Amino acid sequence: MNCLECQKELKDGELNEALVAYQVPLCSKHKKRLDGLIKDHNTPVEAIQLYYGLKQADISPMLEWWNGKRSVDIAISRAKLNIIIDTEYDQMTQEEAISDLEHTMHSFKNGFTTIRIPHTLVKHYLLETVQNIIGIVEGIKANVRAI
Repeated sequence: MNCLECQKELKDGELNEALVAYQVPLCSKHKKRLDGLIKDHNTPVEAIQLYYGLKQADISPMLEWWNGKRSVDIAISRAKLNIIIDTEYDQMTQEEAISDLEHTMHSFKNGFTTIRIPHTLVKHYLLETVQNIIGIVEGIKANVRAI
C-alpha cells in the first residue's frame, strides 16, 4: 500500500500506525504532519478522513483553511464551500450557536457556503458523505454558472 500524499510505498509499521490513528494509509512524514495539525488546530479525525475521501474522489479540498476569521476544517475553494465537522453539536451553548451563525453569515457575505456535518456521519457513512458533498459542489457550480 502507498501513502495517499506522496505515493511512497509504506512499510508495515508505518501503515499500521497511520491506519490506527486516522484510518488512512500515510507515511510517517505525513502522519507526523497531521499529528501537528491536530495538536495546533484540534482538527477532528473525521475531518482528516473526509479530506482524504474527497481527495480520492478528485475534489481539491484544503485541510484547516483560514477564512479570515477562523480556521475551517475543510474548504473547497473552487466551489466556495466551507465544511465544519461538528463534534459537539449536542453540547452547544446559546452563545456558541450565535457565534457560529455570525461566522456563517460572514462567510456567506463573502460568497462562501458553510455546511456543518456531524462527525458520526463521517465516521459511519464516509462514502455516502463524500458522494453528497460532490453533489453539493456540483450544485453550487451549476448555480453560479446560471447567475
